[in-house]
Amino acid sequence: MSPSVSSLKVAVMGAGAVGCYFGGMLARAGHEVTLIARPQHVEAIRREGLHMETRNFDERVPLHADTDASAAQGTDLVLFCVKSMDTEDAGLQLKPWLRHDTLLLCLQNGVDNADRLRAVLPEHEVAAAVVYVATEMAGPGHLKHHGRGELVIEPSRASEQVAQALVAAGVPTEISTNVRGALWLKLILNAAINAISAIAQKPYGAMVEGEGIREVMRDVIDECLAVAKAEGVQLPVDPHVAAGKLVESMPSQSSSTAQDMARGKPTEIDFLNGYVLRRGQALGIPTPANRVLWALVKLMERK
Repeated sequence: MSPSVSSLKVAVMGAGAVGCYFGGMLARAGHEVTLIARPQHVEAIRREGLHMETRNFDERVPLHADTDASAAQGTDLVLFCVKSMDTEDAGLQLKPWLRHDTLLLCLQNGVDNADRLRAVLPEHEVAAAVVYVATEMAGPGHLKHHGRGELVIEPSRASEQVAQALVAAGVPTEISTNVRGALWLKLILNAAINAISAIAQKPYGAMVEGEGIREVMRDVIDECLAVAKAEGVQLPVDPHVAAGKLVESMPSQSSSTAQDMARGKPTEIDFLNGYVLRRGQALGIPTPANRVLWALVKLMERK
């Protein structure tokens, strides 16, 4: 990317709660940001700007919004935020509009989205990122931020410049050579928490008060650790400890899986507990706790 940090042209592909938060933070810092989102959000944002209700400020941020991938034409940076099941399709939609030096930064759940995106965009630079933020869309064009907001991103030709822009915009950002380990850590936390929050339709704090729930979380994490070890993954911290800290830090937060289920939308469970289940099967490692959570969420989705 050639422009200076102060003048990035940014598109957010799949601007839900995560994309609106980071896109909105960049827009507040003076970057030219276009959110590519669902029609109801686009209409509201075009009328009144993006309503950002965060832990530190509550304001309407003016930026561009569109429903079509062509709005990414000529951008320096794409924040790629679609659901995991839409990765390939969204990549192909973007393909005709990207410059050769556009960086695509994957801000998605799961551990293999960047690789899947590279497969459909082999001529473009793709970098994985790990997202630590609690957000939801409280209404059309209305983002509600519950806590955190850090990114860990993979080294790439443009990562340093992007990290500088994000830090200047108020987004703590780290470049790490072990993004794979960080992605797996987040996958394990999601596997331990998301499905239970979704099935119970409870936030984390109330969820862990249920009888036997902490033990179920422990079993899920132990299975994930066995799979991660067989995959040669080096985790940055103990996920048992990290899961406890996550629940303590965001007791009022419901998982993204719970939010999707409450709205009658497909969840990403196939790329969370389902991914652990598939890799366990391939490696000969039993994952019964993950199987049960995956199967129950899939059953509830059929409602």
